[in-house]
Amino acid sequence: MYSVNLSGRVALVTGAGRGIGRALAHGLAECGAIVAVNDIDAESALMTTALGRGELKPYPADVADPAAVQRMIDEIMTDYNRLDILINNAGIEPTASVLEMTINEWQRTLDVNLSAAFYTSQAAGRVMREAGHGVIINIASIAGHNIPLKDRSAYVASKAGLVGFTRECAREFAAYNIRVNAICPGVIETEMTAKRRADEAQMAKWLADIPQGRLGVPEDVLGLALFLCSDGARYITGQAINVDGGKVML
Repeated sequence: MYSVNLSGRVALVTGAGRGIGRALAHGLAECGAIVAVNDIDAESALMTTALGRGELKPYPADVADPAAVQRMIDEIMTDYNRLDILINNAGIEPTASVLEMTINEWQRTLDVNLSAAFYTSQAAGRVMREAGHGVIINIASIAGHNIPLKDRSAYVASKAGLVGFTRECAREFAAYNIRVNAICPGVIETEMTAKRRADEAQMAKWLADIPQGRLGVPEDVLGLALFLCSDGARYITGQAINVDGGKVML
């Protein structure tokens, strides 16, 4: 599908057991990268590797656990002795109002969607610093800008935080030739949005707000991710780029 050449590079994709993460893992592998497939669910990670073409290997771990993240990075380095690309894709989206959300729901969302990106970026960043190069991509959301989502305060807060973290991480890592960017998808056709896509009224509202008149698919996110991983994006860092069919125009 894409002509980006990533041969010889090693990439880690978190939350790659399904949806956008799976598409990212498969796309990177098809472009020649060796892909470490992470997911908290070992069976999902294994399924992604089984369905892909190219070299993919599962690394099940809870990225909200900093010790588990460090073990995973150590395993990747033992297996391949390098890590060139990190895509922080793992995320959850609980539905609850501010008044009804539990403390555990709030904390778990921030842990998975935001803190995990810090843990992985820190551990991978140390490896990349030694190598003198690297690419980190954080999968945020248009909700991280100014798009409100009813009953998803924890998700919105975590994605806004991820956009901010991306910029500050890019500022610090630039000295080590490590580029850090965020991709902010709109509504994408994945398992996470399946229930709401089944609601005709919700679909009509979504489509009315999207100039291109369609929802996104995981491959729409993949195309930008591959470009950001490539040498063609060597002068791009600290950006949060929307992939939303024109819903948000900044």
